[in-house]
Amino acid sequence: MLKFFVLGVFILVFTSCGSGNKQEETTETSMFDISTEKWPKKTPIHSKAMDILKGWSEFNALETSFDALYSVENKEDLKLVIEDLIEKQKLLADSEYPEPFDISQIRSRQKVFKTYVLKAKNYLEFQQDSQEPTLEMINAYNGFRNHFNIIINNTLDTKLILEEG
Repeated sequence: MLKFFVLGVFILVFTSCGSGNKQEETTETSMFDISTEKWPKKTPIHSKAMDILKGWSEFNALETSFDALYSVENKEDLKLVIEDLIEKQKLLADSEYPEPFDISQIRSRQKVFKTYVLKAKNYLEFQQDSQEPTLEMINAYNGFRNHFNIIINNTLDTKLILEEG
């Protein structure tokens, strides 16, 4: 009777250990793959604003780096793209802004974008799910781009509004 009990315990231990490894492998490989299909697309910039932004080389470099975000396939690629975004964002912050966009609203939108880029970087470094901070980063970048359109389409003269007769 004791032999059957010991044999049963060995069979139970070996079968339970074998099935656990298979589940870990399948979840581990899917955890490193990234699907960019559900990510929001970039907000288009109005042609008047784009004419001004064409001469801003630091912004164009950031645009190119951000476009690479949509071609990532795994977390290592995403980490490299985010590192590049951080460098390009620093260059953009230190650069000279074009005349209509040299205002605090644009600079604050850029700081919000920087915050979410750093948040996504931290999630990747601590090997957490980076889907949510990446979506927040894309939305912050779209807000940054959309504010160029708002400034160009704003036809009110703030000096007239602020002066009291």
